[in-house]
Amino acid sequence: MSIIAQYGDVFIILACVFGFFMAWGVGANDVANAMGTSVGSKAITIKQAILIAVVFEFLGAWLAGGQVTETIRKGIIDPALLTNDPHLLVYGMLASLLAAGLWLLIASAKGWPVSTTHSIVGAIVGFAIAGLGVDSVGWTKVSQIAASWIVSPLLAGTIGFVLFRSVQVLIFENSDPFAAAKRYVPGYIFLVGFIIAMVTMVKGLKHVGLDLGFLQSLMLSAVIGVIIMVLGILLENRIGRGKKETGDSFNFSGVERVFGVLMMFTACAMAFAHGSNDVANAVGPLAAVVSVVQTHGEIGGSAALPWWILVLGGGGIVVGLVTYGHRVIATVGTGITELTPSRGFAATLAAATTVVLASGTGLPISTTHTLVGAVLGVGLARGMAALNLRVLGTIVMSWLITLPAGAGLSILFFFTFKGMFGS
Repeated sequence: MSIIAQYGDVFIILACVFGFFMAWGVGANDVANAMGTSVGSKAITIKQAILIAVVFEFLGAWLAGGQVTETIRKGIIDPALLTNDPHLLVYGMLASLLAAGLWLLIASAKGWPVSTTHSIVGAIVGFAIAGLGVDSVGWTKVSQIAASWIVSPLLAGTIGFVLFRSVQVLIFENSDPFAAAKRYVPGYIFLVGFIIAMVTMVKGLKHVGLDLGFLQSLMLSAVIGVIIMVLGILLENRIGRGKKETGDSFNFSGVERVFGVLMMFTACAMAFAHGSNDVANAVGPLAAVVSVVQTHGEIGGSAALPWWILVLGGGGIVVGLVTYGHRVIATVGTGITELTPSRGFAATLAAATTVVLASGTGLPISTTHTLVGAVLGVGLARGMAALNLRVLGTIVMSWLITLPAGAGLSILFFFTFKGMFGS
């Protein structure tokens, strides 16, 4: 206990610095997953993507990030085994933040789109096994998270496939695709607004003092969906039919411009979804350190998640995106398959839906896996030839390296902190 009392302020300061560094890494690397499809389909520019992400990543982190944070800070390690040594949990969480942040810095410099969820979960499991023993890990929760790395891309890919097939059937195979786009795209816009609003209302607003019932949430989400749909229709009405362009493999430029409007909404949705899920990777360990210090060494204490922790995480994500995010955006946006606004819409909405559902249930999934799965689903709707398998192979290899890299660095830093502050 004396170590916590002696160095409590130092631990909180270090946790804030490392947490901000980790959040910076999330912004620099993982936000590309949120924005890559929008930029790759040329629906928005990189500057617009950064502006959208700055606002909606922060809002997602602050409004809907609390649920997943609970899993990262309490679910992976069994707290009962650390009751007599709370300082070891502090060392481990500091080591995990620093290790994951450092790995994300390396990956971002290389332009690799790696999983921040892999990084932090691997780091926490690594320090727990090395420093506390195999029994200290909550393997049930870890196995759920690991299963989500397979389930989430499959789910996102399925939703992406179905969404893009619906676009093909309802619009591109219609005798007048432009008129069909004008008719059906408002429905897709409503879907975007409704899904994001619904998950946020049901699960995400409790820690900001707004706890709505299911029926209230349903009605309010429907209203928000209608408002966003009306806004979309107003923007859509400015778009002309456009001419059929020779050599244009998508045939109707006007149709794609209509989907360009829709992509602005799905980009906002994806940024919000990403912020709500992935802020936990940065602030979960930070929240654990703050909780242990504030309760004077009580593990798993019922200290509330301070509001400023989510703000710090959201701020770090924004700074990372603005300073370094453009590197990975280029890899994700153009590498996997050729994207147009209609394809990008299906991939982004599928990924956003999957991420907000996971965020609502408190499961920290990999946005990277989810978005790649969604893009794959859209590509498969056009046939295997539409996919760049070589780029996919590189991405998967970087995923495989991430877990051991995070674990190895975390073990190194854990023993460094033990040496510095005492065991």
